[in-house]
Amino acid sequence: MAESIKGLKRSMRCAEVTEEMIGSQVTLMGWVAKCRNKGGIVFVDMRDRTGIMQVIFEGGELGELAGTLRSEFCIAVTGTVQKRAGAVNENLKTGTMEVYASDLRILSKSETPPFHVLDGIETREELRLRYRYLDLRRPELQKKIMFRSRLVSLVREFMDAEGFLDIETPDLIGSTPEGARDYLVPSRVHPGSFYALPQSPQLFKQLLMCSGFDRYYQIARCFRDEDLRADRQPEFTQIDMELSFVEQDDVMDVNTRLLGFLLKRLPDVYKKLGFAPELAEAAERATEKIEAEGIEKMTWKTAMDLYGSDKPDLRFDMKITDVTDVVRGCGFAVFTGAIENGGMVRGLNVKGQGGMPRKKIDKLVETAKTYGAKGLAYIQLKEDGSMKSSFQKFMTEEEMKALIAAMNGEPGDLLLFAADRFKVVCASLGAIRLEMGEQLGLYDKNELCFVWITEFPLLEWSDEENRFMAMHHPFTMPVLSDFEHVDEDPGSVRAEAYDIVLNGTELGGGSVRIHMDDVQEKMLSVLGFSKERAEEQFGFLLRAFRYGVPPHAGLAYGLDRMAMIFTGSDSIRDVIAFPKVKDASDLMIDAPAPVDEKQLRELSISVDAEEEEKE
Repeated sequence: MAESIKGLKRSMRCAEVTEEMIGSQVTLMGWVAKCRNKGGIVFVDMRDRTGIMQVIFEGGELGELAGTLRSEFCIAVTGTVQKRAGAVNENLKTGTMEVYASDLRILSKSETPPFHVLDGIETREELRLRYRYLDLRRPELQKKIMFRSRLVSLVREFMDAEGFLDIETPDLIGSTPEGARDYLVPSRVHPGSFYALPQSPQLFKQLLMCSGFDRYYQIARCFRDEDLRADRQPEFTQIDMELSFVEQDDVMDVNTRLLGFLLKRLPDVYKKLGFAPELAEAAERATEKIEAEGIEKMTWKTAMDLYGSDKPDLRFDMKITDVTDVVRGCGFAVFTGAIENGGMVRGLNVKGQGGMPRKKIDKLVETAKTYGAKGLAYIQLKEDGSMKSSFQKFMTEEEMKALIAAMNGEPGDLLLFAADRFKVVCASLGAIRLEMGEQLGLYDKNELCFVWITEFPLLEWSDEENRFMAMHHPFTMPVLSDFEHVDEDPGSVRAEAYDIVLNGTELGGGSVRIHMDDVQEKMLSVLGFSKERAEEQFGFLLRAFRYGVPPHAGLAYGLDRMAMIFTGSDSIRDVIAFPKVKDASDLMIDAPAPVDEKQLRELSISVDAEEEEKE
């Protein structure tokens, strides 16, 4: 029968017991991680969020009661701290001690868990997420969730010291276009009308700048109805900020200092929570680099040209080379045809892989095709000086020599080429670069390499919409000298936008906002908004801008992504307490799910029976 803790007070958590307490009486509360009955003496590994303490029960009624314990029973133990009689367990913080029990209360019993609550288990993720409350008892996940909590505390400490105000913004807002799909919330009071959950606090934080608060931040919940992947969830958390009377460099400066502050404090957090020392060492190296050099800045164009991505992973040095001019007019129709159609030819030199088997090269070709490329051309430079190429027969010896020289090709190298439109060439070679970096172990996975990406295009062409759309949002300030040419050459206009990238992941992004009436009106016109539609969608913001709007700019980090990278995790699901799976469902609570017909009627909603049956 389960007991209460009435009259019993926990002294501390399990791994908070120290050797200075040897000889003292303590009361601990937690779960049974392991129970071993050694002929009348019962050894229990007792677990809580701090770690494990070995507890010994010996003889009599106490020993008999301890013999009934099973994994995941919740218990309270009172006993005396003593030096461990057996071998020291160097893997435990408490490995030199044990508690000799004088009292045991079984607070609640546990059924046999559907999987062992241990680190390193190979249980299917679907099963672990269905029983997430058990999965979260695993030390590996607990320390990641605790790390996230500490990370937020450090952010708040910095932001408060910098004069930022923590201000909440609404979760029930109006739906706006030009972004991902909204999650809609029907209104009972206003039949047929809907709120939307915020994709970000963007418009509200701009209104706060209009309100004169000048420095705002928020740990903000955001919602986007989009396809999921390892670093994306339908609901996520941003470290959101906005500043008045600033330019781009001011925002980048305060955020460079924020990152430097976090990195400097992380080694202590890693140590306290028991993370691998390699993470602390990487944070220390990154701190030294930021303090000495700041964070590198790179334009969007440079990033795309050299790395095929606007979020380049700079932990390894494998750059893309433009060879369009070198092969212009050559005998290989794939190259010349792409150039004649306004495209380009670029290559990647994979050093030391000239002997790569054809099957592996074919896999790289398939990777390129998933990014829109029709294929890859290649040259294998053998160590013995010979050469094998997929297109050598179409080119003269001089043309081949010139191409290899342009690629800095040496015996033993593998040269890969893509010929297509800019976007396709960048995407395909950028993806292959990352694949090669990982396969060949070209970088330290714990290394932290930051870079600011600047001068993004203001607009990008959408094949789906058949028009130019805002790359960021309609309130991003253009580079004014470029904006003069927006009518005749929209794609050439740069934005005062910036991303902070870490290890090939966009950690955060932001921009200077438009505060000039004529520029904002022109921007909305370019995006296809009539004055009436602009007033309908953004009227509240445009009205606020008529009353003395200050120049302002901001940035938002993905907190989940930041915690994922800083803890060395492979997925943001590891740093979110209750995450969704790839189809945006919650396996633990079986959501989303149909609701009662009465609720639908109250909301003036009817569900198409045929569509419901299909689902």
